[in-house]
Parts: sequence; structure tokens; C-alpha cells
Amino acid sequence: MSRFGLLLSCLFRAASAPAAPALPALCRVGAIAARFRGETHGAVMIIFAIVLLPILLCVGAAVDYGLAAQARAKLNAAADMAALAAVNKAALTATAASAQVSAVSAFNAQTGGPARSGITTVNATVTDNGLGRTAVVSYSSAVPTMFMGLAGVKTMTVTGSSSATSNLPAYIDFYLLLDNTPSMGIGATPADVSTMVANTSDKCGFACHDLSDPTGNYYTLAKKLGVTMRIDVVRQATQQLMDTATSSSTVPNQFRAAIYTFGASCTQTGFTTITTLTASLSSAKTAASAIDLMTIPNQGYNNDQCTDFNGTLAAVNLAIPAPGDGSTAAAPQKVLFFVSDGVADAYYPSTCTRTTTGGRCQEPINAAGCTAIKNRGIKIAVLYTTYLPLPTNSWYNTWISPFQSTIGTRMQSCASPGLYFEVSPTDGIASAMSALFQKAVASGRLTQ
Repeated sequence: MSRFGLLLSCLFRAASAPAAPALPALCRVGAIAARFRGETHGAVMIIFAIVLLPILLCVGAAVDYGLAAQARAKLNAAADMAALAAVNKAALTATAASAQVSAVSAFNAQTGGPARSGITTVNATVTDNGLGRTAVVSYSSAVPTMFMGLAGVKTMTVTGSSSATSNLPAYIDFYLLLDNTPSMGIGATPADVSTMVANTSDKCGFACHDLSDPTGNYYTLAKKLGVTMRIDVVRQATQQLMDTATSSSTVPNQFRAAIYTFGASCTQTGFTTITTLTASLSSAKTAASAIDLMTIPNQGYNNDQCTDFNGTLAAVNLAIPAPGDGSTAAAPQKVLFFVSDGVADAYYPSTCTRTTTGGRCQEPINAAGCTAIKNRGIKIAVLYTTYLPLPTNSWYNTWISPFQSTIGTRMQSCASPGLYFEVSPTDGIASAMSALFQKAVASGRLTQ
């Protein structure tokens, strides 16, 4: 290859090389060009002179293009960070308009501002739609050229945009309906049940709170033996849930809570308020300390008909206002948080799904009451505290054992999709309630 051919080959390789190696390529071109000072063939020199400037411009353009690409990569990264700044946890507490200002400020902080980066325009658009927020950050920048200015091109324009989305915090009112009927006096664990069975003449695992014998009833015995009843665990779990809700909130008053039971006494069963709906979750936690096992005036009172699911669900349905979409504090979503062992024991002479004795109905929960609530757009989160088999108890064997296997199925049919949790005695009720709460919150965010 001739020297001229060698020179052209080198120049073209330099022109097509990436931006970073372009300057070393120019140095090599200069070295080769120096060798041509001794060239005596005039035609070669004339052609070289003609093509040199265009080739140098091509090489310079490659350098400028590489610099512009580097600038665009930096600006794109800044746009990404700015878009994320508009949808992060801190930004979600502000309005969309404030988030737009924050996004522009974040972009300028990353780039050093328009004066340093040559930015001609930067725009941020933040839109709230239901429970979602979308942020779009776009920019246009004039990057100064180093070589193309020789051809009159002083700057190269680069543009780009970035978008980010996030869920807005869902405002949710939780209505906790806690089963505190006599069956929740069962031992919280198999060991607790065994302790009660071993220390009662009729082998009973329930700590009945019989007020006719305040010193010798099974409730008092359980306390004396250090037995933890299921109602004790539910009370503690409810208090811990208030802490979970507090730590999970991202905006003030995002979650409110109301707590209800089935009544303090079997003499006045029904929907009973522990605390009305409140944004003070610490106050709700304090009020939850009053949750305790329903009392009975004496053994066999009212034929033990103390667990009226149908009436209580109908009452809570009336107590819960129409739900909103959760996008604002004025339109919160509504979630009924129902904790129970799922067995009704009440006077249902004509509607019972099982055989009655004089109208007394012992049956798994009738999901019709739950359906009426769900049809209003209210979600139901169900925590089924597994009804424990009591094979040593004749009452259990006669009336409950025949439908034991269907209790969980009925409880699940009461729940909204994805909001059912069964917790056995060996599981932690507090952990289960917290997990169910998180599922309810996630479900609220994904509804839009």
C-alpha cells in the first residue's frame, strides 16, 4: 500500500472510531502526515490537501458526537433520579404540584443547573390518578462542540425523558370484629388445652367465665394455672396490630380503626363497641386492653346461645358507612377485619343449616351475612382461629365434630379474595393478624 493509501486508511479508521480513542487517532494521523513532508509526487500532495479538511471534520464530528452521547447519558441519569424523587415515599405526602417542583429541583441539583449543563428546557409533569401517581421528566440541552464549530455547528442538541410510577397511600378504615364468645376461652395452644383437661373433672378445655362461681369457675382456674386462653392472644394481637398500622402509615391519619366484640355478657349479646372509629391508633390500642372473654351468669344460661353471627354481622353492616376509593382522607376504603373460630351458637329455629334442639342452632358461619357486606364494596379480611377438636368432650363429639371439616371453608367464603388467613394454635395469631393487615393494605393500593 502506498503512503497515501496508508494515510487515507488511517484517517477513515479514526473517523469511524468511538469518541474516546479519537484524540489518539489524531495524533497518529499527525505522525503519518509528517512523513509526507518529504513526498515529492505533486499529485499525491494535491489530493491529500483536498481531502484532509473533510476527513478532519469527520474525525472531529465523531469526537463531538461522543461527547454529546456522554452528556446525554448523564442527563438521562439525572432525569431518572428526578422522576423517582416525585414518586418516592416522602413525595407522596405532598401534592402533585409540589412534587413537580421537587422533580425539577432534583434534576438541577444533579446537573449543576442550566448555566453549567447548557440545558435549555427541563419539564416535569406529575399526575395523580386515583391511587396512582405518574411522573414524567423531560429535558433539552445544547452541548457545545469542539471541532464542528469549524463548519458553523456550535452546539449539538440532545433530548431525553424519564418516567416513574408509584402507588399513592390508600386511606383505609379498619373495623375489627373480634369473637369473644365462650368458645374463645379455649386454651390458646394444645399444651394449654391439655392443662385444662387434666385439671377439670369433666375434661373441659374451655375456661368458661361463670359469674355464679367467681372463685371456682374455669376462667379463674385458667388464670391460676397460668393457662393462656385464645381470647388473651387475640387481645394482645389486636394491640400489636395498632402498632403495625402506625408504623405502616405513610401519611397522617392514613389508617383509622374501630374495635367491636360480640358482647361483654351472654345476658346482652350483640354488636358491642370497644372503641369507635378513631385516627388515634394509640388510643385504640389502649381501649383494646378491655377485650375479654364473654361472661355467663351461670352454667347453661340461655341454653348457651351466646354466639349470634347473623345478628352481629347485620349490625356491623349498618355501622360501616359507604366506602370510598381510598384516594383521600374524606373517601377512605372500608375493611371489616373479622377474627373468629367460625362456629355459631344461637337461636335460629328456622334458618339453621344443622339440626337444632328447641331452636338452638350450632353451625359453621353462614356466609350470607358476609355477602351482604361485601356487596356494598366493603372488603372482609378473615382470620380463622382454627376450632380445635375436643375428642374427650361429649358435647363436641355430638354437635361440632360432624361439621368440623367445613368450618374453615365457610370462613374462607366469608372473606374477600386474597384476604383469608387460618391460624392454628401452633401459629402466632399476632403475626397472622399483621400479615393479613399488610395484605389488606396491598389490596387497597391495587384496586385502581
